[in-house]
Amino acid sequence: MTSPCQRYDLRNPRTRLWGRSALLLVLLLLVAGQATPVQAKGWKAGLAKAVLTPRTDVWLAGYGSRRVATETLHELWMKALALDDGQGHRVVLITSDFQGVPKGMSDRVFQRAKKKFGLDRHQIMFTFSHNHCGPRLGEDLIDYYPVEEAQEELVRRYTDRMVVRSVDLIGRALDNLQPATIHTGQGHATFGVNRRNNREADVPALLAAGKPLVGPVDHTVPVMTVTGKNGQLRAILFGYACHPTTLSFTKWCGDYPGYAQVEIEKNHPGALAMFVNTCGGDQNPLPRRKLELCQKYGHMLAVGVEEALKKQPLRPVAAGLKTAFEYVPLAYQKLVTREMLTKAQKSNNRIERRWAGRLLGKLDNGAKFSPTYPYPVHAWRLGKDTLMIGMGAETVVDFALRFKNEFGPRTWVCGYADDMISYIPSRRVWEEGGYEGGARLYEYGRPAYRWAGDVEKRIAASVHRLVKKVSD
Repeated sequence: MTSPCQRYDLRNPRTRLWGRSALLLVLLLLVAGQATPVQAKGWKAGLAKAVLTPRTDVWLAGYGSRRVATETLHELWMKALALDDGQGHRVVLITSDFQGVPKGMSDRVFQRAKKKFGLDRHQIMFTFSHNHCGPRLGEDLIDYYPVEEAQEELVRRYTDRMVVRSVDLIGRALDNLQPATIHTGQGHATFGVNRRNNREADVPALLAAGKPLVGPVDHTVPVMTVTGKNGQLRAILFGYACHPTTLSFTKWCGDYPGYAQVEIEKNHPGALAMFVNTCGGDQNPLPRRKLELCQKYGHMLAVGVEEALKKQPLRPVAAGLKTAFEYVPLAYQKLVTREMLTKAQKSNNRIERRWAGRLLGKLDNGAKFSPTYPYPVHAWRLGKDTLMIGMGAETVVDFALRFKNEFGPRTWVCGYADDMISYIPSRRVWEEGGYEGGARLYEYGRPAYRWAGDVEKRIAASVHRLVKKVSD
C-alpha cells in the first residue's frame, strides 16, 4: 500500500507523470482562455425596426391644433442599431419619426431596458427626427393642444404602447447581433436654411436670383455604414441639420427624412436607413408647404448619402467603444410666480393661457418648481477617432459647428436625443433673442419664460468632461 508521502513524492514516476499531465492541462486551459477574447474581438451589429404609425385617432404633433390624420403617405418607423465591440461594451441607438419623445416616456424605456437587458443609461441614445407629421406622445408640448379628455386618453394609451414597443425593439436589435464592419463618410445637402436670418417669404426670390442666403448652417451629411460578414450592406445611418417641417397637413408622413429613408432603402435592398437630426433647431427646409418640395428635399438628402457612399474608400472604424453620460442642470432665468401665471391667464396666446392654468393647478396642489432642468448629454467614442455627441431637445446649429471645430471633422453632434425639452440656444442666439432664444419656454411647459444666459457654457463644459472620459 502506498503511503500519502509516496503518492506526492516527485521521485515517484507516477507522481511525475501526473504532474506533467496536470501542467499540460493548465497550460491548455490558459491558452484557451486567452484565445477566446481574441477570437471575439471585432464589431458585432444588430438591427431592428418597428412601425409606429398610430391605428387610432391620436392627433398629429406640433402646430397646436386638432389634427386627426386622414391618410398615410408612408409608414412611420422606429429603428434600432445595437453595437458590440467584442470587448464587453455595447450601445443601442434608436432613431424615430416622432416629433418629440418626452422624458416621461424615454425614462420608462431606459428603466425597463436596464432591468431586462442590463443596459445602463449611458448605453442607449433615443433620438427623434422632430417630424411634424408624426403622432403626439405623453406630455410632449402638452399645452399646445386643446384639452379633450378622450384625446388625452388616446395619447396615454398610445404612449404606453410605444414604451413597450421601444423596449422590444432594443431586445430584438441585441438578439440580432452578428459580425460586422463599420465605415464612415460624409456627403452634402443644401436645402437647410437658417430661418433666423432669412425671411421665409423672401427665400424663393433670393434663390431664383442666385443671391446667397445668410446665417450659420451645417450642410454636411455624416454617414455611417454597417456591413455584414458576407460584405452585404446592412445599415446606413445618416444625419442632417434641419427641421422636418416641410409639411403641415393632416397625413402621416416622415417628411423629408422619411422620403430620404424610403429612397435609400430602395437603392440598397436589404439595408436599413436610419436618420438623426444633427442640430437643426434654427434651420428650416425652404421654401416649403408642398408635398413635391418635401419629396425633392428627401431626394436631395438621399443623393448626399449616395455621394458619401461613392467616395471610396470609406474610412473604417476600428472595434472599440467608450461611453459616458450625465445630466446637466440648466438654469432658468427666473421661475414663474403665482402672480405671473395669473396675469398669463389673460394672455392673447392660447398656449400661454393653457400653460398658466395648468401650472397654477400644480401650485394649488402644493408643487414647487425646480430652478433647473436635467439636460441629457452623451459622448460615445467608436474606435479611435469617431465621436458621437448626443444632446437633448432642439439644439441650434451653433452647437454642431462648435463641437466639430473643437473635436474634429469625424464628430457627429446629434440633437433631438432622449428628451424634447425646448429650444436650446447658443450664447449668440440667446443674446439675439427671437423665437429660439427668447421668452417662449411656456410653449414647452417649463416653469419659466426663458433660460439663463449660461446655457451654452454649461452644456459645453459637460461635453468636454464627457469627451475627456471617453478619450482617456
